Amino acid sequence: MPRARANGIELEYETFGRPSDPPLLLVMGLGAQMIFWHDEFCGRLVERGFHVIRFDNRDVGRSTWLDHLGMPDVMAAMAAAAERRPFDAPYRLSDMAADAAGLLDALDIEQAHVVGASMGGMIAQTLAIEHPRRVRTLTSIMSTTGHPDLPPPRPEAMSLLVTPPPSTREGHIERAVQTSRVIGSPAYPSDPDELRALAARAWDRGVNPPGMARQLTAILASGSRREALRSVRAPGLVIHGSDDPLVPVEAGRDTAAALPGAELLEIPGMGHDLPRALWGTLVDAIAKHTEQA
Repeated sequence: MPRARANGIELEYETFGRPSDPPLLLVMGLGAQMIFWHDEFCGRLVERGFHVIRFDNRDVGRSTWLDHLGMPDVMAAMAAAAERRPFDAPYRLSDMAADAAGLLDALDIEQAHVVGASMGGMIAQTLAIEHPRRVRTLTSIMSTTGHPDLPPPRPEAMSLLVTPPPSTREGHIERAVQTSRVIGSPAYPSDPDELRALAARAWDRGVNPPGMARQLTAILASGSRREALRSVRAPGLVIHGSDDPLVPVEAGRDTAAALPGAELLEIPGMGHDLPRALWGTLVDAIAKHTEQA
């Protein structure tokens, strides 16, 4: 796959569809590689007339790993964030949004429809705030404004963030299945064999636990976007599952309330994942949103 120089690092990316079609940039979440935007999901977006771009965020997959920045103390960062105290972080969501803007520069794309999931939604929001001319429309999926007054994850979901990661390929694959049981969509369970295949592919591309810790610290250090989102002029769509145990649905409602004129789509039975059974619903919502814009 191709790599692009962006914001002083290299980003691995992949495109689908015709470059002459409207560009749609997909931004993935914490520790997740671009392949978690499934090939078939990307294909469905292409069928709706988009030129789709997906990429590995910094510190995951085949993009630059910033190991020279060291391993952050995630527990200390969580404590500081809970007490609303400032703390140092290797980088912030602003840096990751600048990565995305740099990728658009490298691809000679002036403006794109931007879709982000979970941490990717936070990056997409930050891109719309700090690089407004680059965002034609904003779609934030299962994400949050980061406001400290919002409900926290359920305990069983929070434990996934602080449990040491497996050190073997087999352990990583089984952890993916266990994770889905905790945070996945109760009404739309994923196929365990498909999850194992995706986790195996991710391991083989490059799993970076210290990088995930740096990303998590970036989220914690970046604080709330609630007030800044009020300045966003790109048309907004917020999609959130009513049964999300990791980022509760109140976070989606808060995001929609902060974005001027945003539409909120709550999906009953959806958790913190993108299950195959909902791909049609998600693609339809994204396509309708961009067409209206």
